[in-house]
Amino acid sequence: QVQLVESGGGLVQAGGSLRLSCAASGSIFSINVMGWYRQAPGKQRELVASCSSGGSTNYADSVKGRFTISRDNAKNTTYLQMNSLKPEDTAVYYCNADVQLRNWGNFYRYWGQGTQVTISS
Repeated sequence: QVQLVESGGGLVQAGGSLRLSCAASGSIFSINVMGWYRQAPGKQRELVASCSSGGSTNYADSVKGRFTISRDNAKNTTYLQMNSLKPEDTAVYYCNADVQLRNWGNFYRYWGQGTQVTISS
């Protein structure tokens, strides 16, 4: 009974910026890793960035230096700041979180519905 809701997608020109947000809600005890994936037409879903509860981050080589993932643990929210956007960044971006449920010891990976990011050339 956990829901992840993304927001902030849209259409921007190459070189522009967007900030995506993802808020987790529900029967949450704790969250380990939160991250962002993306899937472009005709391609497989790929990891964009992830952030552990302790602040360790991981980025795809294609976005290093341009994207920044951050996290507000008190709000169960992660953000993806995307700068210097390129047409090849066009994709549906999905938030994910590894969540420990209340009254249950295991972690489960949950996914948001996705938000469209389109970069015009």
